[in-house]
Amino acid sequence: MRYAAIDIGSNAVRLLIADITKHSSTASFKKNTLIRVPLRLGDDAFLNQHISLKKADELVKTMSAFKNLIDVYKVDDYMACATSAMREAANGQDIVKRIKDEAGIDLEIVHGEREANIIYASHIEQNIDNTKNYLYIDVGGGSTELSLFTSGRFVASQSFNIGTIRMLDNQDKDETWNEMKAFILEHTRKLKGVSGIGTGGNINKLYKLSDEKDGSPLSISKLKTLYNHLNSYSLKDRINILGLNPDRADVIIPASEIYLTVMKWADIKNIYVPSVGMVDGIIQTLIEKNG
Repeated sequence: MRYAAIDIGSNAVRLLIADITKHSSTASFKKNTLIRVPLRLGDDAFLNQHISLKKADELVKTMSAFKNLIDVYKVDDYMACATSAMREAANGQDIVKRIKDEAGIDLEIVHGEREANIIYASHIEQNIDNTKNYLYIDVGGGSTELSLFTSGRFVASQSFNIGTIRMLDNQDKDETWNEMKAFILEHTRKLKGVSGIGTGGNINKLYKLSDEKDGSPLSISKLKTLYNHLNSYSLKDRINILGLNPDRADVIIPASEIYLTVMKWADIKNIYVPSVGMVDGIIQTLIEKNG
């Protein structure tokens, strides 16, 4: 079997094609092809609550290309989800219709809680010590999803309109930060020792830059050092000297700030980075849907 996942985020659009293997009663997947296109829909959505015709055209072209790849790879089932930017764009549903008509892709705009559930469908918590407490932190371009697990049991989850593109565009609000702080304190203050699990492109990149051994957590002090190091360079130098992609070099700074703030509020000393994201969760959701 072969499945495909499409994630239309606020910063980038991704296609993951994965091969499914079954061992007795369980199924797992191996990544076959991953394509990422930095469309930055969030710039339109968060500033104007509307996606411009130019960006909409680019998105439709991207979806047409993805549909061709899905056909060529003979994919058995796919799922396409759009998150924060498309949620906030007044013309989001019009673009969904265009994508259906012109690219032949069925697209679902998912609300924040469903987004969190899809991300955590990848069952990362099963691979870690389930006697401990974990706060999942997924930082995207438009929103941050937080979910708490204690002793292997899901406790609470919430989506907050705080994201990297939103911060770059000065569209994050103090009251949203306060809501996020209140959620964290309410659910973690009575717990002894909470570890973080970080997902999203930026924490994956930060983890690579940290040179930590695979599977080892990243400490808050090392993350702070990395952030200070990156922030000491101009955007241009982060691209030219540090070799970051232009669409990563700017968002990595606000992303670091979100992770560090959440870790501080939850008193998290270490964060695990399993290198998964929305597309992995979508593939897992398809596996569960198809039994």
